[in-house]
Amino acid sequence: MNIRQNSFYIFACKFCLGKDVLAVILTNFIQRLVQTDRTHMDPIQEALLKEKCLLVDEQDHVIGETTKEDCHLVHTDGHIKLHRAFSVFLFNSNGDLLVQKRAATKITYPNRFTNTCCSHTLSDVPHETEEKDALGVKRAARRKLNYELGIPMEDLPIESFKFLTRIHYKDQGDGKYGEHEIDYILCVQRDVHLHPNYNEVSEVRYVKKEDFDDFIQKNEALLTPWFHLICRYNLIDDWWENLDRLDQVTDVETISKLS
Repeated sequence: MNIRQNSFYIFACKFCLGKDVLAVILTNFIQRLVQTDRTHMDPIQEALLKEKCLLVDEQDHVIGETTKEDCHLVHTDGHIKLHRAFSVFLFNSNGDLLVQKRAATKITYPNRFTNTCCSHTLSDVPHETEEKDALGVKRAARRKLNYELGIPMEDLPIESFKFLTRIHYKDQGDGKYGEHEIDYILCVQRDVHLHPNYNEVSEVRYVKKEDFDDFIQKNEALLTPWFHLICRYNLIDDWWENLDRLDQVTDVETISKLS
């Protein structure tokens, strides 16, 4: 394909798909070209690939640890190592959900909209492996909310986190890096101060419940796979409807497999 054909193809894609969807397609395409050459990776994000995540079995029993990079590599047979993760849904006192758009520098799922914060418990961070009452996961969530969104620790007391349930999902990503996680769902309702880390997020916004369906429909092609599945299975609707009585929609024993 020559330069003129390339330009026409990009123009056609932009016209048919919209500039936001095109941005994701082009970012993923460029990533495939440069991932074998680590000099093109953002140095901060590359360093984070060395973090040690917890490997688990399908019952969420810890069976080992490995690097964040190794956890996300898609093997030639499609295998991705199952590991522990969390997803935070933070609502303000008005009941609006805080969502973020992942930065273009992210190695997995750049430029995608997602819930408030999504990351991993780390084996080499003190107390993040504690199982009782999901305390280790809650501590990891506080750490990452502070790192990604600049939320002060004092805005997020550990008791403000409600562990709702777990989901198990897998996504092949861009074919190089994907996801295979048992994902702890945490809910917080607090008014917090935000100071986003733009190496992690490019945009943050609060979405009202009555505007959420329109937001999802408009950005469906730009959602992270876990956020898309949570919305598709209408899990978030139950949580949102019951913010003042979350015990009624809590199931910490079940691990729901979503696909």
